[in-house]
Amino acid sequence: MPTSRRTQNAVKNRRHAAVVAGVLAGTLLMSGCGPAASDNTLTWYINPDAGGQAAIAERCTAESDGRYSIETSLLPSDAASQREQLARRLAAGDSSLDIMSLDPPFVPELAGFLAPVPDDVAAATTENVVEGALAGATWRDELVAVPFWANTQILWYRESVAEAAGLDMSAPVTWDQIMDAAESQDKDLGVQGAQAESMTVWVNALVESAGGSIVTNPEAPADEIELDLVSDAGREAARIISTIGEEGLGGPGLATQNENASLDLFQSDAGSFMVNYPFVWPATVGAVDAGTLDEAVLDDIGWSIYPRVYDDESAAAPLGGIDLGVGAESDNPELAYEAVQCIVSVENQAEYFVTNGNPPSNTEAYEDPRIADSFPMAPVIRDSLQDAAPRPQTPFYNEVSTGIQQLWAPPSEVDPETTPEQSTDFITAVLRGERLL
Repeated sequence: MPTSRRTQNAVKNRRHAAVVAGVLAGTLLMSGCGPAASDNTLTWYINPDAGGQAAIAERCTAESDGRYSIETSLLPSDAASQREQLARRLAAGDSSLDIMSLDPPFVPELAGFLAPVPDDVAAATTENVVEGALAGATWRDELVAVPFWANTQILWYRESVAEAAGLDMSAPVTWDQIMDAAESQDKDLGVQGAQAESMTVWVNALVESAGGSIVTNPEAPADEIELDLVSDAGREAARIISTIGEEGLGGPGLATQNENASLDLFQSDAGSFMVNYPFVWPATVGAVDAGTLDEAVLDDIGWSIYPRVYDDESAAAPLGGIDLGVGAESDNPELAYEAVQCIVSVENQAEYFVTNGNPPSNTEAYEDPRIADSFPMAPVIRDSLQDAAPRPQTPFYNEVSTGIQQLWAPPSEVDPETTPEQSTDFITAVLRGERLL
């Protein structure tokens, strides 16, 4: 049974044991913390947004003709706290977890606590869905959650800088090309160098783009997980990060730079190229409208697919977004999956992109004419999502990610000859219970 398997794995791992202990201590409290519901009321635990999920819940409730009613309950703002809350409630058998918005990296860890996706629902909700989103919602070759919206980073660039550097942006470019172009123009690259989840996102994208994988046997128990950072792909990822850090190509604030700081740098006079999410566009348009940014900056922005590591191999851009899971202990799993089908409809995905800036996982949604008006780079986002690579799909993602963050940041201290091996040894020791994060 999946639940007992996960419990056994948890005993092997100190963090998982701590979570289970917390669950056992707080089961009575947790079992009563879910919203009270009538027989056909569904609770959807949502990640924070600008009200888009609540609006979808209202529309689907109205369209159900009384078959169900969806209430929303807000999860914490950061992904780690979301994961912890959901893991505790699922382990405690909380029946209020009808529908949950899940970050793709946490799908494997929570899969054993989710109600199976019915075959008809899987067929109806995966048609025309981008390959990256499907990969992120799959565990052990089975769809265990339903893709809702997907996210990815693309390459943003200042057209004036690219032109001055003689870089042809009509074709995919490599990391070496944009590093050379930025250096030749005495400009800075917008990357995320902070010791945070964004570092794992960057490392994984580089390793995958170089033809490797951080974890080679993701379904293995904790003490048998194998990493492949000590490889050509791992060393190449380290070389790129190290070069940007040691040569100061990421600007003076690289060591603490997150997505928002990267955007600030990109919008400044020092901006050149940047890897970042689609929020960049509405944020820049909003700044121009508010009078805090010169419109000339907006006019100077171009976009392309994520940079390649090798010029003859397509890039594997980062994959983000949200999948929808149904709790195994839900009192209404059939109604929940009926509601999920409504939530992820093409119309709702298109509306969510236009109003909240979160890209659809379904390619049909990109045909909505409003999307082209609001996000002229939508075709690049869609194409990027087809080739996007999930972060390591393992129940022990938290250990892997945190280990990478600790050993691959700051960029200036990354060494292609030592960092891949040191991080492999550290993460492996953590997974075996020999070291603590």
